[in-house]
Amino acid sequence: MNTWFWYAIGAAVLYGLHQIFTKMASNGISDGLGGFVVEGTAALTILVYLAWLKFGGEWNQTSSASGVGYSVLTGICVGVGTLFFFLLFQKGGPLSAVPMILAGGAAIMAVAGILFFKEPASWQRLLGITLAITGLILLKK
Repeated sequence: MNTWFWYAIGAAVLYGLHQIFTKMASNGISDGLGGFVVEGTAALTILVYLAWLKFGGEWNQTSSASGVGYSVLTGICVGVGTLFFFLLFQKGGPLSAVPMILAGGAAIMAVAGILFFKEPASWQRLLGITLAITGLILLKK
C-alpha cells in the first residue's frame, strides 16, 4: 500500500470531523467569528508543528516565491470556504450536504489534474467526476 494512503485516511477523518464540529459550532457563534476561531486555531496548530520541527532537530522547511503565493491563495480559499460552511449550516443546510459539496470539489480537482497536471483521464476518473457532479445536482432537489 502507498505510504500516502494513510495520510489520506487521516485527512479524510479530520476533515470529516471538521465539518461535524463546524455544524455543531454554527448555532453558537457567528460566521465571521467562528471562521476566525477555526482558522486561528489551525494556524496555532501548524505553528506548534513548526516549533516541534525546529527544536526537535528535524527542520526541513523550504519556500519559494511561487510556493508562498499559492499558499496565500490556498489560505484565502480555506478562509472563505470556512465562512461558507458556517453560513450553510446557519441557514439550515444539512450536514449530509457536505459529502456532495466535497465531491464537487473533488471533481474540480480531478478535472484540473487531467487538464493542467497531465494526469491520466481514465474511465474511472471520468466516472468519478460525473458521479460527483450528479450528486451535486441531486442534492439541490
